[in-house]
Amino acid sequence: MSVPVAAARLVADEAARRAGVRIAPVDDVAGIVEVERLLTRVWNAPEQNPPMRADLLRSLWHAGGATLAAYAGGSLVGAAVGVFEPPATRAAYSLVAGASPSDRGIGFALKHAQRAWALERGAGVMSWTFDPLIGRNARFNLVKLGAVAVEYLVDFYGAMDDGLNEGDETDRLTARWDLTADPPGADPGGPPASAYLGERAPDGEALTARLDGVLWCRVPADAAALRAADASAGLAWRRAVRAALAPAFDDGYRAVGMSRDGWYRLEKGDG
Repeated sequence: MSVPVAAARLVADEAARRAGVRIAPVDDVAGIVEVERLLTRVWNAPEQNPPMRADLLRSLWHAGGATLAAYAGGSLVGAAVGVFEPPATRAAYSLVAGASPSDRGIGFALKHAQRAWALERGAGVMSWTFDPLIGRNARFNLVKLGAVAVEYLVDFYGAMDDGLNEGDETDRLTARWDLTADPPGADPGGPPASAYLGERAPDGEALTARLDGVLWCRVPADAAALRAADASAGLAWRRAVRAALAPAFDDGYRAVGMSRDGWYRLEKGDG
């Protein structure tokens, strides 16, 4: 494990350098309150209902978790919170991560800092959840990091009242990241038109495709903007993608990539 740990730390340090940030654990009360405020802004949540309360962050640190904060020029610009899964899994769990709108690689640097932190403490895998409709997050998780989505969770959090999720159903995919794996390979493309199936997305275009045991499912170009402009259209996409993806995951498929034009690539695997 010592070689992957050392290599992971080098990757994390280089990612932080490229993003122009310094990443450090934060456990003091003032610093944790600042993280609470940052996450509240990123999620556009009410101040009285932040995505992660300062007292909870403090308790998670006391229990062995970590809040890693990214600073640029003395200002807090991002944070990621991680804890551990049950001991037998030798895995870590990323509870929340967020960065300022002008990310500039901050999210990538934070994720690799979490990876190094987890490896240094004996974990070999990290998991987290993400919204399957947000294609840019899927590309970040599945393509840039090399994680695999292994589970479809229907309305996982129930109703939420932050500015990003309010009025929607909170379906999520579970990402599993092998922290010792080689860097991701080729960027996956979408399906050929000849592979399109009969299902239609709410915009009238093809929703799914299949070829040689590989499945594809398309998501909207900007689900967050669509949801803000037309909640009913956003919900229609939610339910269409759910109807396509949930049975595929139940059947043993895993999402291994996301094309630039919004197509998930799913292959059979053990996750």
